[in-house]
Amino acid sequence: MAGAAAASRRRPPRVSMQEHMAIDVSPGPIRPIHLISDYFPHFNPFAEPALRTPDPRPAVAPAIHPAPQWQPDLEPEGDSDDSTALGTLEFTLLFDADNSTLHCTAHRAKGLKPPASGSVDTYVKANLLPGASKASQLRTHTVRGTRGPVWEETLTYYGFTRQDAGRKTLRLCVCEDPRMRRRRRAPPLGELRVPLRRLVPNRARSFNVCLEKRRLTKRPKSLDTARGMSLYEEEVEAEVAGEERGRILLSLCYSSQRGGLLVGVLRCAHLAPMDANGYSDPFVRLFLHPNVGKKSKYKTSVRKKTLNPEFNEEFFYAGPREELAQKTLLVSVWDYDLGTANDFIGGVQLSARTSGERQRHWCECLGRSDRQLELWHPLDGVPLQLSD
Repeated sequence: MAGAAAASRRRPPRVSMQEHMAIDVSPGPIRPIHLISDYFPHFNPFAEPALRTPDPRPAVAPAIHPAPQWQPDLEPEGDSDDSTALGTLEFTLLFDADNSTLHCTAHRAKGLKPPASGSVDTYVKANLLPGASKASQLRTHTVRGTRGPVWEETLTYYGFTRQDAGRKTLRLCVCEDPRMRRRRRAPPLGELRVPLRRLVPNRARSFNVCLEKRRLTKRPKSLDTARGMSLYEEEVEAEVAGEERGRILLSLCYSSQRGGLLVGVLRCAHLAPMDANGYSDPFVRLFLHPNVGKKSKYKTSVRKKTLNPEFNEEFFYAGPREELAQKTLLVSVWDYDLGTANDFIGGVQLSARTSGERQRHWCECLGRSDRQLELWHPLDGVPLQLSD
């Protein structure tokens, strides 16, 4: 009898089903298990059945801690199965109305989906619509080897007026670096369009917009489609018709010390392409009419293969203000061609007999001395013929 009691004490107590279901299964520190039968004796095939004396203390079920809740990751993944999730682009727009400039700062992109697996080398390309594609095309530097590129680069459009803000749209594309592609004209990874009429002058506005697929327009049926030619073209190329010839930034100042007019040719923007490569080699001619025997014709240097040239050249016309006020300043922009006649791009005429901003610019400059006035002027597509 004493041996049976000793054997009963050496055996682990049996666990009832109610006690077994009340075992604390919440995560905790891992401890080594010597014998699995110590925790689940009813699965021990070698244990002999024995009667367990009831424990006078009531069995208290241990507290059951709730399992940790799974929380979804809010960061969008680049390998999403959704074909429309092309990623997002963060950028900031600022319309500086005082200086007639539009600043577009490309910050970063997230969740890009390149056609091939792995990393991708990307840049941001900007265009103003409607307009010639190359005349308003700007791009950032290339960030290599990532699907979440960070550029932090500002693209600036000069000569951007309030009229442009009311009728133009900014198109931003995230593209692969053409030097790393096997195809010459691969479609962009995604694009977006922002109507610029929503911008408030002199106030920056930040955007975080989802990228979309490139918009294509069908070519007109009147065009003969050669073998291998695509039946579709980018919409930006179909909106060129009706665009102006460009614009020029001029500075005027009557110098009382030198006794004459200082004319500064600062830069041009969005010039019409005149060469087969889609660009021009522009230069500017100045002519003060009528010619009274003094030097009245000047010409800037040539800027090669650009539609947004920067000159920063200054010219001087001697004479009193009253005499200069009766004259006309003719400014024309030309495309330089070697061996052939130069192509006329556009021109502008400043005098007291013109109207609008041209007249105001001329009269305010000659009305006050030693005050420099800068103003953008749109170019006319018809050459002006002046007679003496």
